[in-house]
Parts: sequence; C-alpha cells; structure tokens
Amino acid sequence: MKSDKQPKIQDVMTTSDLLTVSYNDGRIVSLPLKWYPRLNRATPAQRRNWELIGRGYGVHWPEVDEDLSAEGLLDGRPAREYARTKERRGGRQHETLPA
Repeated sequence: MKSDKQPKIQDVMTTSDLLTVSYNDGRIVSLPLKWYPRLNRATPAQRRNWELIGRGYGVHWPEVDEDLSAEGLLDGRPAREYARTKERRGGRQHETLPA
C-alpha cells in the first residue's frame, strides 16, 4: 500500500520529444519521450488522452495501453520496452539529458 506522503501525479503534458509530469508536492519532471516507445509512437491526440490511476500514483493512456508509475517517472526510469531495446543493441539503459 502506498503512503500518502509519496508524491502523486497532478498533470501530464507531452511535446514531440518530452514527457513532463507535475506532482502534488511541486516537483516537475521532464523525460525524453523516446524512453516510452508506445507514447513516442502515439499521435498527439492519443498522448493527450491520459487518466490518473491509483489516485495519482500512476498514469494510464488507454488508446496506447501504457501505464507509468509516479515513482518510476520521478526516479527517471525508462519503460521496460525501451530498456530491452537498448540492451539488445548493446547500449546503456539510461541516457543523460543535456544540461
């Protein structure tokens, strides 16, 4: 069971290359959209169609069947699908964003 002290997602936005998540504690996290292949392949309209799950402990995109956790996004974890693709190609799982 999640503690009420853990941050919850309040809002989600995407651009052509970023997934940005706002939390109830004021944090805002932006991650590369390519880390989430289903969202990266989705249309802008499909990416805008999201819903909070678990009272904000996760977010779901029904049209692309993608679920991401608040904790995983806050930790900067890419989707498993992206990590597996990187492993098959012999690359690193995480990439560093430019400053």
